[in-house]
Amino acid sequence: MKLRIRAISLCLSVFFLCLIAFLGIASGQGPVKKPVTSPGIKSGNIQAVIIIDNYPYREGLDTEHGFSCLVRGTEKTILFDTGPSDRSLLNNMKKLEIKPEEVELVVLSHEHFDHTRGLQGFLEKNHNVTVYLLESFQKAFKEQVTESGAKVVEVRDSLEICNGVSSIVDGDEQALLVHSDKGGILITGCAHPGIVSMIRKAKDVTKGGILVAMGGFHLQGNFGEVSTSEIETTISNFKELGVRYVGPTHCSGNEARRLFKETYKENYLDLGTGKVLIVKELK
Repeated sequence: MKLRIRAISLCLSVFFLCLIAFLGIASGQGPVKKPVTSPGIKSGNIQAVIIIDNYPYREGLDTEHGFSCLVRGTEKTILFDTGPSDRSLLNNMKKLEIKPEEVELVVLSHEHFDHTRGLQGFLEKNHNVTVYLLESFQKAFKEQVTESGAKVVEVRDSLEICNGVSSIVDGDEQALLVHSDKGGILITGCAHPGIVSMIRKAKDVTKGGILVAMGGFHLQGNFGEVSTSEIETTISNFKELGVRYVGPTHCSGNEARRLFKETYKENYLDLGTGKVLIVKELK
């Protein structure tokens, strides 16, 4: 009798575990992978190309309020955010010799227009992609993406999206974390939950610390830049967390860029539209 009860108990446990896994797949997120990868992919071929940003870098490109970045050299080529318009996104991609067809994954940091409005035009050129977006995105937006032919993965928690690359979720925003053999490369859209908070979450799941933190740091709000003292505290936190290189863009603000450059000196990355960051060149 005791053996039969144990057997029934074991069967029920297996059943419920399978049910939980099935519900995860049915909800659109699929089997959740841990966001930890080790020992880190080789950094030799990793590049981050800034397609759209508030700050200009290369002449002849559209510079607009928004952000979009292409990551190459990882298992899959990733488009992180799509900027405020498909016109500027596709125009800049063409001039940077980036073919829409080479993109395999799209990751949207959050639902604000300056990070998502270029998506539909991009999907008209290439819908053979998987789009990672937060579960909190509006239903109509998700339906529009699936109707284009792309696959949607709704993200609730941090997870690995391909070998060596994770989505780091903090509140209603996700960042991209590349686990390189030199350390983590964290790319943020706006960092609304706080850039320091997002760095802490990234540091918890990557080996070798944070090599680069780049993207929007949200140090310039709707009513101007935050105080100098707040920016200085943020920079101090970066140093304490061991961030080796910084590249503030988009919503970071001029004062933040100036102060980060003043502190980080040669480890400050002057990023803007058209800049290609080659990871192997970093120490």
